[in-house]
Amino acid sequence: MTPSDLPLWAAWTIVAVTVCGSLLALIGSAGLVVLKRFYERVHAPTLGATLGMALIVLASVMFWSMTEGRLALRDLLIGVFLTVTTPVTLILLARATVYRDRVEGDGHIPPE
Repeated sequence: MTPSDLPLWAAWTIVAVTVCGSLLALIGSAGLVVLKRFYERVHAPTLGATLGMALIVLASVMFWSMTEGRLALRDLLIGVFLTVTTPVTLILLARATVYRDRVEGDGHIPPE
């Protein structure tokens, strides 16, 4: 089956899931602009990116499963990799910033 042979209901479902995932990633990215401090800003993109990525990967799995005529789970590897690395990056960035702020004597650091 080619992508142009997709049933209309499947195409619209895939588009809706992709758009929802993209909007969640956009809302998370908007948190970088709206929130003032690093400790507030670091959470919004991480949460938005993780959920947005999950929906986009779901749409990709649905698309390739429909076009190939069998369950295509290879895109889930991308989702697993991003799900594991995004929170780890958040933790490492936050810990490095807390350490730097404590060494510099910044009074606006979170409590221990």
